[in-house]
Amino acid sequence: MSHRCCGRDFDAGDIALIRRLIAEDPQRTRAELSRLTCRALHWRKPDGGLKDMSARAAILRMHDDGLIALPPPRGKRPDPRVRISARSDPGEPLDMPAGALPAPVFQRVRTRDESRLWNEYIQRCHDLGHKPLPGAQLRYTVYSAGQPIALLGFGAAAWMSAPRDHSIGWSHAQRRRQLHLVVNNARFLILPWIHAHNLASMLLAKAAKLLPEHWQDAYAYRPVLLETFVEKPRFRGTCCHAANWVRLGTTKGRGKLGPTGKPSVPIRDLWVYPLDRHFRALLTR
Repeated sequence: MSHRCCGRDFDAGDIALIRRLIAEDPQRTRAELSRLTCRALHWRKPDGGLKDMSARAAILRMHDDGLIALPPPRGKRPDPRVRISARSDPGEPLDMPAGALPAPVFQRVRTRDESRLWNEYIQRCHDLGHKPLPGAQLRYTVYSAGQPIALLGFGAAAWMSAPRDHSIGWSHAQRRRQLHLVVNNARFLILPWIHAHNLASMLLAKAAKLLPEHWQDAYAYRPVLLETFVEKPRFRGTCCHAANWVRLGTTKGRGKLGPTGKPSVPIRDLWVYPLDRHFRALLTR
């Protein structure tokens, strides 16, 4: 029986191999084991680098599930909590049409300080709060006249989504090979004190233009499709429609089935935005 972790299926042979790597040298750290796991299983990113962070998460999940026994961690784990400070206090209110705002500037989150502030705004102001984005990712803080007005976060696509998979028409093997070319807009926040009509659609459109080159710069490949999930009935996806995204359908709320087999997460509409007009051909290669 296989065990799925971090977008990869690990069969009994894979798990036995990881156990051997642990047994060979009890002094190995968890970081060393994740890199060895990547090399042994040929688990690499499209640019050829090791999928080290995915492997670390995978072996930790296996440890928690009782499949393997990792050595004790060296030192303390980082505190995952987001601390709220005065830096994310409400700024000066803005109320004007988006076209009247000083030109928005997208700043990629690169430094630790920028990351902490981005996380803080999301935790404080987004209804879903902060959760680390999975896999390859890009985050933006959008400024207007030096004042932060919005935040966007892009990360790994959903492993399975019936409306998307049906629309693309790819096989299981094709999805496994090409899923990295689909990027999920996991967080989008206009700060609550910013009121600018049409701003959301304007920022979504600008992000779609900037992201392919930035992704190429960060990960040495260009994604071909963006996706995002919009919770029903709270939101209608108006800004997605205005930014020329396409609604593909509705999820069944089965992110993780509860004991009754009933939907356990909110029903959401799936919207996509092609970054390449040949995206279907590229995803089904």
